[in-house]
Amino acid sequence: MDFEFSEEQKMFREAIRNFARNELAPLVDEAEKNERFPVQLFPRMGELGYVCASYPAEYGGTGLGKVEECIEWEELAQVSSSITGGIMVQSGIATCAIMDHGSEALKQKYLAPAIKGKKIASFGLTEPNAGSDVAAIETTARKEGNKYIINGSKIYITNGMICDFVTLAAYTDRSKGHRGISLFVVEKDSPGFSRNKMHKFCIRSSDTAELAFDNCAVPEENLIGEEGRGFYYLMESLDAGRITHAASRVGAAQAAFEAALDYAKQRVQFGRPIATFQANAFKLARMALEIESARWMAYRAAWLYDHGKPCTKEAAMAKLLASEVYQHTAIEAMQIHGGAAVLEDSVIHRHYRDSYLSKITEGTSEIQELVIARQIGIRDTG
Repeated sequence: MDFEFSEEQKMFREAIRNFARNELAPLVDEAEKNERFPVQLFPRMGELGYVCASYPAEYGGTGLGKVEECIEWEELAQVSSSITGGIMVQSGIATCAIMDHGSEALKQKYLAPAIKGKKIASFGLTEPNAGSDVAAIETTARKEGNKYIINGSKIYITNGMICDFVTLAAYTDRSKGHRGISLFVVEKDSPGFSRNKMHKFCIRSSDTAELAFDNCAVPEENLIGEEGRGFYYLMESLDAGRITHAASRVGAAQAAFEAALDYAKQRVQFGRPIATFQANAFKLARMALEIESARWMAYRAAWLYDHGKPCTKEAAMAKLLASEVYQHTAIEAMQIHGGAAVLEDSVIHRHYRDSYLSKITEGTSEIQELVIARQIGIRDTG
């Protein structure tokens, strides 16, 4: 493995960094205050090739690898992890099954516009009674003639209020267990489809909704791939999602660390900067160590993924470590800032809130530990 980015990757990182600081950063405060995702980012990023960048050029992508994706999410998350999350969903789990298994008609109607940022995608899996246990979903899709009739609900859905379509998981045959789960594309204007905005204490500028389906009819051609293969399509996306999530958490942790370091150098107590006190110096040193460790683990997993090598263990490790590091960094940054951190508009206050969700999304920390345990040969962990 080459531990140095290529010249092309360095140029890409610089371009993403400039975009994040010049075009994304000015939108963050208003988006956080109003709990509203700046939807104008989708067409702008689509125009630049920053949405679904790993997808083939024939559909509007740029064919970049997982390492380049990690570069993108790390840089964007340094400015806003919540806004980055909405773009990541569109670039990953909301569209990857269409890319890998959808018909050409679905790709032209939904995938290509999503890559260009002209349509916004969301992914509907989690339900009130189903999260980590995918097989526990209760939403159903019953075939009637040339349509599927969908009934059920989804919760905590990123991009749910602003999406043009949902990639939805539902049972087409509950008697088969997870082998009876299928994936569908459901348009926002489909009769029987409704949604309600959810308000959160963290990741406030990431749009989140509860979705409801009441005899919602979708055409049979909106089935993605084959009936009963939805669970397997989901499993295919797990490694990729965990790697990119890890990279974004590294970026957010880096931002929290830099804010704490700058503050500690400027804040003077007892006649000297608080960074020079051993208690704070050791905190900052440990934060730097942990972030660098998480960064290399994320990029190592990305490198394995790009080279077609097994990386389930490494992806889970990277996601687990980066999530834990982000939260620990945010906690320590809060302590270094002291009273200044508890103000509502404090960037450290935002990191403190946002960091907790890192241990929940893309599989909880406990799920990552379960995956790792199985990868090292421990099968019965109940």
